[in-house]
Amino acid sequence: MAADLQSKYTKLAQEYSKLRAQNQVLKKAVVDEQANSNSLKEELKQREQGLRKAEQEMDSLSFRNQQLAKRVELLQEELLASEAKGKKTKNKGDSPSQQSFQTQSVFDEDLQKKIQENERLHIQFYEADELHRQQEAQLRARLVQLEKDAEQHQTVVDNLTSKYMESIEKLQSDKARLEIKTQTLEREAKECKLRTEECQQQLRKYQSELSSQMKHSSSVIQEKVPFNDTKYDDYNSLNVPPHNRRHQLKARDAAGQAVSFVQDLVSALLNFHSYTEQRVHIYPLDSSIESISPLNQKFSQYLHENAAYVRPLEDGVMQVHQSITEDTVTVLETVNKLQDFSKSFSTYTNFLQKILPYQLKSLEEECDVPLCTASLNAKNRELQDDMKNLTAVFEKLQNYISLLALPSVRLDAMPQSSSNAVFTQLAACLHGLHDTTKELSKHYSQKVTLEQELPTVTQKLRTTNECLLSSLASLTNSTGKIATFFSNNLDFFASSAGYGPRGGAGNLNPLQAESMLSNKKAASAYIHTVRMTRPESVPYTEALSNRRILTSSTESREGLMQQVQQSQEKIARLEQEKEHWLLEAQLGRVRLEKENQRIADLEAQLSAVLGGDIPACSQTSSLTTEQTDLETETGREVSHSTSVVGMLTTTPTSEIVGDEESREHLIKTHYMMRVAELTTQLQMSDSKAVHFHAECRALAKRLAIAEKSRDTLTEEVKRANQNITTLQDELSTTKRSYEDQLSMMSDHLCSMNETLSKQREEIDTLKLGNKGNSKKNKGR
Repeated sequence: MAADLQSKYTKLAQEYSKLRAQNQVLKKAVVDEQANSNSLKEELKQREQGLRKAEQEMDSLSFRNQQLAKRVELLQEELLASEAKGKKTKNKGDSPSQQSFQTQSVFDEDLQKKIQENERLHIQFYEADELHRQQEAQLRARLVQLEKDAEQHQTVVDNLTSKYMESIEKLQSDKARLEIKTQTLEREAKECKLRTEECQQQLRKYQSELSSQMKHSSSVIQEKVPFNDTKYDDYNSLNVPPHNRRHQLKARDAAGQAVSFVQDLVSALLNFHSYTEQRVHIYPLDSSIESISPLNQKFSQYLHENAAYVRPLEDGVMQVHQSITEDTVTVLETVNKLQDFSKSFSTYTNFLQKILPYQLKSLEEECDVPLCTASLNAKNRELQDDMKNLTAVFEKLQNYISLLALPSVRLDAMPQSSSNAVFTQLAACLHGLHDTTKELSKHYSQKVTLEQELPTVTQKLRTTNECLLSSLASLTNSTGKIATFFSNNLDFFASSAGYGPRGGAGNLNPLQAESMLSNKKAASAYIHTVRMTRPESVPYTEALSNRRILTSSTESREGLMQQVQQSQEKIARLEQEKEHWLLEAQLGRVRLEKENQRIADLEAQLSAVLGGDIPACSQTSSLTTEQTDLETETGREVSHSTSVVGMLTTTPTSEIVGDEESREHLIKTHYMMRVAELTTQLQMSDSKAVHFHAECRALAKRLAIAEKSRDTLTEEVKRANQNITTLQDELSTTKRSYEDQLSMMSDHLCSMNETLSKQREEIDTLKLGNKGNSKKNKGR
């Protein structure tokens, strides 16, 4: 691993060096182009200076030409004047006329020379101007082209620099990551070395132990065992064969997955047949408007019965899955429920064969519709071929499944090699079923798109077509899942059984699995009973001490129980006395009220007697009689009455009947109030008990929720710590990469500052040179 990392790192370094060399070459090319553009700019400046000089010369020539033209006009005027004078002086001598003629000829020659020189200068100026314009246009075009090239080169350079910077950053990050990985791998390698050393030590130890055990066992076998029964098949068949439990668990798992896949397939087939029946009632004739053809009626009747043929497939696979348990041996000879599934599959295949002609005829009726186009007719033909292929594939599947179910009926029906070939062909047939359903779905979707363009398509037909397409899509997905599942588990299906004879030689009758499993259960039960640990007995001294403690505790418990009983009796007696005294207090209060009323009445009678005409003797006699009555009342005997509540002491009066009635009424009201208080207390206690029970249940639920939340929070904390560690590692790597980038950028800025300082110096020198040239031009 370290060598691979080193080789990758060297390759990355080589690529980096190549890219760096290419970058240097491109930089040099850009510098050269910049130098060429600068030289062309200087040449353009020189040409512009020459153009300005030529313009100045042209201006000076035009000025001189104007001066010459004025001079010619003056000369012509002088010539006219001289001619006029000559006419006047005809009669004079010949000498002046000759002189004037000579001067005129001189002027004419001078004028002719000046005109020729002016013409020649004009021609030269025009040629120089045309040449300058051509050169200027060429230089401008060349300058534009060079600027474009420079821009293109600059964009290429910028792109390459950005690309190279990205690649450099990527390489640096890869380098840092690889360094971390190399460190971890080195650490792991060291740990692995230590582990290998420990394992080697343990291996040596185990080898020595195994060699000693092998010597001992070989000596024991040689001395004790008379013969080896695994060498002979007849003797070996009597031994209990070993059982591979992992093979059985995997078989059950595979059967469970097959159940889920077959359930999806069954639901897809049910939807497909149901929506096909619905489409037959809608197209080409709507059954709600007019009656459909007899053929489609028969076809819909058969399609309506699809559940009776499709549902048994799911039930058969469920029975096969239920028959496979951990305590059974699953091979083709022992799976009896596979025969039932084969029968269900054959009945469904017969159902497909029965509805196939009606399906084809129904498609032909759709082709006979007047609005059926040629492309729609072709799609119907393709669908007919797809339905034929689908029925044929199901027939092939039925044949292979019946072959696999045959060994459960007859043992010598199919050898192991033939079963492997059948499993392989079954896997290929399942892939063919997936391809057929895929083609059927594709052609049906194309047909639906063509039918959408027809003007007579109703909304009901559109929804039915969409449902049919969704059912075909689910059918395609379920068949694909079944095909991939069977292909992935093909090695397991074609492998040998999960049990065999001891020594691995020869074959074993699969029907011996039941006896093998029963023997295994009996042996495991016997071993379990043998290995059961007896309950630990208590030592004698400890038992005696426990007995003493128990007797003392029982005695103390009896004493405490007696104390509790006495205290309860005392509490009951005190409660009775309390009730008794409450009744006494109420009766005393009533008697006091009656006495007060009686005294008030007597005072009223006394005041009436004292205010009237009644004699004093009668008054005294009445008073004495009243006093005697009071004394007799007070001197009467005291009567006692006892009840459940307690003893009530009463004094009989003249109004004894009224007192007894009032007393019974008071006792009755008192007990009613007591009963009401007790009922309210009982209701309060019941409500409190219900409330406490509900609160306890809520607290238990909250405790369970809190424990779950605690577990989830601990897991989240663990994940957060892991994320923190990963983020810290990423932060360190990014920090390192950013530091490297900053160092590179600082170097790049230093180089750019140097280049800027050089360019400024060059600009200053060029400015000084331009100033010197301008001064020289002015001096000229």
